[in-house]
Amino acid sequence: MTKPLWAPWRLEYIERADELPGCIFCRATELPDDEALVVHRGTGAFVLLNKFPYASGHLMVAPVRHCGDFTELSVEEVTEVHRLAGQGIGALSQLYEPQGYNLGWNLGRIAGAGVVDHVHLHVVPRWAGDTNFMPVLADVKVLPEHLAETRRRISEIWPH
Repeated sequence: MTKPLWAPWRLEYIERADELPGCIFCRATELPDDEALVVHRGTGAFVLLNKFPYASGHLMVAPVRHCGDFTELSVEEVTEVHRLAGQGIGALSQLYEPQGYNLGWNLGRIAGAGVVDHVHLHVVPRWAGDTNFMPVLADVKVLPEHLAETRRRISEIWPH
């Protein structure tokens, strides 16, 4: 039986995402890792924590190059994004032992993309019972660990 993953607090972000100045992924390439929540930087792609996560440890993997059209990514960029997603699964498994993962590209606003002009892959760890009454009834998400601590822990064990 499939259980929905509710994240009603994200609607506010999605509705105003286009109003934010610049591209969050391009800004992340210019900021210090801890400030941008970057976990790992590769050659053509990088990994960062989602500031508006569906679940603890929610990673996003993006190409360094600003690109809003998935079909325009190079083979090298697609390969590196997926390789880094696999490494992210390995790091999350080691630290948090999730029971499953959702991976996905939200391409276009109608598909749920909060950022439409810089493609990125979501890596969302999942646990049995990770959706409960708090987000569904109270519009509140309980994250057991601060994002800065999650970033530090994942980046420390990331394979080099």
